[in-house]
Amino acid sequence: MLKEKSMNKKFAFVISTLSLLLSGCLEQAEEKKIETTVAKPAPAHNVNIWPELDIAVKKDPAIEQKVAKLLSSMTIEQKVAQMIQPEIRDITVADMRKYGFGSYLNGGGAFPDNNKHATPADWIRLAENLYQASIDDSLDGSTIPTMWGTDAVHGHNNVIGATLFPHNIGLGAANNPELIEQIAHVTAREVMVTGIDWVFAPTVAVVRDDRWGRTYEGYSEDPEIVKSYAASIVKGLQGVSGKNFLDDNHVISTVKHFIGDGGTVDGDDQGNNIASEQELFDLHAQGYVGGLTVGAQSVMASFNSWHGKKIHGSKYLLTDVLKERMGFDGFVVGDWNGHGQIKGCSNENCPQAINAGLDVFMVPTGAWKPLYDNTVAQVKSGEIPMARIDDAVSRILRVKFRAGLFDKPSPAKRALSGKTELIGAKAHRDVAKQAVRESLVLLKNNDQLLPLNRQQNVLVAGDAADNIGKQSGGWTITWQGTGNTNEDFPGGSSIYDGIKAKLADSDARVEFSVEGQYQQKPDVAIVVFGEEPYAEGNGDLDNLEYQRGDKKDLALLKRLKADGIPVVSIFISGRPMWVNAELNASDAFVAAWLPGSEGAAIADVLFTQTNGEIAHDFKGKLSFSWPATAQQTSINRFDKQYQPLLPYGYGLTYGQESQLSNTLNEQSQVSAEQTTALSIFDRAVQKPWQAFLQSGDQVRQINSNVQHMGAISYKTIDKQVQEDARAVTFDGNEQASIYFSGSFPEDIRSYVELKSALSINLKVEQQASEKVWLSMACEGECKGAVDLSQQLNALELNQWQTISVDLACFTQAGLDAAKVYSPFKLTTKGTLSLSFADIALVPDLAPKADINCQ
Repeated sequence: MLKEKSMNKKFAFVISTLSLLLSGCLEQAEEKKIETTVAKPAPAHNVNIWPELDIAVKKDPAIEQKVAKLLSSMTIEQKVAQMIQPEIRDITVADMRKYGFGSYLNGGGAFPDNNKHATPADWIRLAENLYQASIDDSLDGSTIPTMWGTDAVHGHNNVIGATLFPHNIGLGAANNPELIEQIAHVTAREVMVTGIDWVFAPTVAVVRDDRWGRTYEGYSEDPEIVKSYAASIVKGLQGVSGKNFLDDNHVISTVKHFIGDGGTVDGDDQGNNIASEQELFDLHAQGYVGGLTVGAQSVMASFNSWHGKKIHGSKYLLTDVLKERMGFDGFVVGDWNGHGQIKGCSNENCPQAINAGLDVFMVPTGAWKPLYDNTVAQVKSGEIPMARIDDAVSRILRVKFRAGLFDKPSPAKRALSGKTELIGAKAHRDVAKQAVRESLVLLKNNDQLLPLNRQQNVLVAGDAADNIGKQSGGWTITWQGTGNTNEDFPGGSSIYDGIKAKLADSDARVEFSVEGQYQQKPDVAIVVFGEEPYAEGNGDLDNLEYQRGDKKDLALLKRLKADGIPVVSIFISGRPMWVNAELNASDAFVAAWLPGSEGAAIADVLFTQTNGEIAHDFKGKLSFSWPATAQQTSINRFDKQYQPLLPYGYGLTYGQESQLSNTLNEQSQVSAEQTTALSIFDRAVQKPWQAFLQSGDQVRQINSNVQHMGAISYKTIDKQVQEDARAVTFDGNEQASIYFSGSFPEDIRSYVELKSALSINLKVEQQASEKVWLSMACEGECKGAVDLSQQLNALELNQWQTISVDLACFTQAGLDAAKVYSPFKLTTKGTLSLSFADIALVPDLAPKADINCQ
C-alpha cells in the first residue's frame, strides 16, 4: 500500500514528462507545459460582452501634452528601458545608471543586500540610490524617474515589523468594504515609509477550485464580494480621483491577475481556463470592473491560459478587451517571467508579448539584459512596430506623471519616508485586529461552549498556537512564508499570546503544550492547528483532505476528548478543507483562515468580558463553500448540483444552535492504493522534509533564497516558472553537502518493492573534480550511497537532463528503507556546480535507470 505525501498536483506534469525527458524529447515536454492541451476549441470572440467603463480618472490634456513631448525626445533604447522591470537581486545601481529602467521590483523573499532583517532605512537607501541613478543622464541620456513595485498583499509583508493583515480569504469572510479600504490605506502608508511607489495589489481572482495553492489570495468563490472589494482596495491604496489621488499618502495600485487565474482546470496554478467568454466576464472580470472604474493605474497579466493561449500573449484580451473596449489607459505589467511561457518565446526573447499588448516585462533573473537587447533589435527591425512601443511607453509615462513622480522629492525625502513609527503602529495594528475578529467563522458550537468565561482553566495546544509565521501563511517576509520564527514579528502576537493576556487578570490557569500535555486537568482545551505556510505552485493540492495519511492533529483532539475535556478547535488554513473527523472530535470549531500578525485578537472573540457579557460576537460568514468530501474541490455558490457540507454565507453567531452532526462521515473516498510518484522536490522541498547545507562540521538549515556557508553556495533560480529550481556550487575547500531531512523517519519500502528509482532533473555547469556521492540516510548510522561523478561528467554542460538511480542501489549499500530520514543528499570534496529541479521516487523506473542494481 502506497502512502501519498501531500503531493503538488503540478508534479503530475513532471511525471508525465519524465518519459519524454528520458528519451531526449525535452522540447516536447516544455511545449506541453507552456501551452496546455485543451479538449474543446476556443470560443469565437465577442467583444460586446465586455463593458465600456466610465473610469473615474480621466485623461488630462496637460499630462498628455507632457507625455507626447517627452516621448518625442526619447531614443529607442530609452523607450525599451522603460518597459524592462528587473528585480533587486539582479541589478546594481550602475546598471540603473546605464540603462534607466522604467521600474524594478523586489520579489517575495528579496531584500536589500539579501538581508531578511533589512531595516526600513536599508529599504529607503536602496530606493534612493536606484532613483538617483535613474535620473542621472550621464550614461543613458535620460532623467525619467524609476519606480519600485512590491507585493504588499496583506500589509507590507516583506518588511520585518510591518502590520500583517489577514489574507484575502479571511477578509472575504468579513465582507466589510469600508474596513478593506482602511486596510489598503494602512498598507500604502507603511509601504511609503520605505520609499516604495507601487503595490502589486489587489488580487481579484475568483477561486473556483480550492485545490489551487493561491486560494487564500482570493476573497471569494463568488464575484459579488470581489467586485466591491476591488474598488475599496484601489481607493485605499491610490486615493480618490479629484480628492487625494496619488498624493503623498498613496501608492500606485495593480489589479491582478488579468484574467481567469482562479478558474483553471483542476485549480492548476498557471494552468488553463476553459470558461466561455461570457463566464470569463461574469465570474472572473468583476474585480476589474470594480478596480478599473475607480481608477487603478496598472493591471498585471496572468500566468494562466485561456483555451490554451497564454494571457501574456493574448492580443484579444490585453488590447482589444482591456485597453480598447474597457478603456483602460494605464499600463499592463507582466508577471514573473510570464512572457517566457508564451509559445515560441523565452525569458530572454518575446516580441509576441509586446505585440499582444504587454507594456512592461517583469523580468527577474539575469534574463533582463538579453531581453533588453533583443527587444531593441526587434523594434529596429520592425518586428515590433514603433507605434506599439510608443503606446506602451506613453502609458508608463502617463502613470508616472499622474503619480507625480517627476515632481515629488526623491524617495528618501518624501513625506512619509523614514517615519518608522508608522511601521506596525498601534493604530495600524488596531485595524488589523478588527479584521481578525470580523474574519473568524464559527462552524460549530455544541451546547454554547463558546464564549468561554474568564474563570475557566484553559489548556492551549497545537503547533499553530504560538507560531506567528504559521498563522500568517505565505507571502510573509519570505515568498512561501517559511523559515520564520516569532522573533521575526516584533510587535506581533500569537494566538496563545492573546489567550494568556486575556486571562492574566483572572484567577484562571493557562497551560501551554504543543502536544497537549497538562499538569492539571483543564476545564477546556483550545487547540490551534492547520496548514503549513505556502504560496503559489507549492500550495497546489490534488484533494482537500487535511493531513491525509498523517492525522496527528486529529489524534491530539481525540486524546483530549477521551480525557473528558471539551475541545475548541481553531483551524488555520488558506482554503476550506475536508475536516469531518476533526469536526467530530471538536465541541466548537472556528475557521480562522490566516489571521496575520495580530493573532491575539482571536481571544477577544473567544472569551467574554469580565462581567460575563459577550465582548465580540462572531461576524464572519463563509465566502467559500465548505466541502462535504475531500473530492468536492470545485463546489461554488449557484452551482446546479450544490451540496456542500456548509454553504456559502454560513457562519454561526453566539446563541445560534449548531447545525453540524457530531457523527459526520469520516471515510475518505481518496484511494490509498495509488502507484503515484513521491515528490521530494517540486519547486520547493516537499513536506515533511527540510533543506540543509553542510560544510565540514557546520550544518545550517536553508532559510533564504541565497545562502553561503564554507565550501558550498546555494541560490534559487528559475527553470520554467518562478524559483522552481536551485543552483549549488561546491568550491572544493572541504567536504560539503546539500541534503533534505525530516524530523521523523519515512517508510519507503513500497517504492523499493515497486522497482522505483530516484529521479533528478539537473543541469551541470561545472564538472566534478572528485567523487560525488548521492546518498539516502536512515535512522541511526545506516545509509546507502552511490557515486554519481561518472554520470554527471558524461552529461552535456548547461543542459537540463535527468539522472535516475535504482532504489535497490541504496538498499544494497546499507539503507533501511523502512526508516528513511533523508531521501536526498549530495556530497563532494571537490569542485562542482550544478542546478536541480524536480526530484522524485518514480515507480517502475528502476529497470530503465541510469544506475541500475536490479
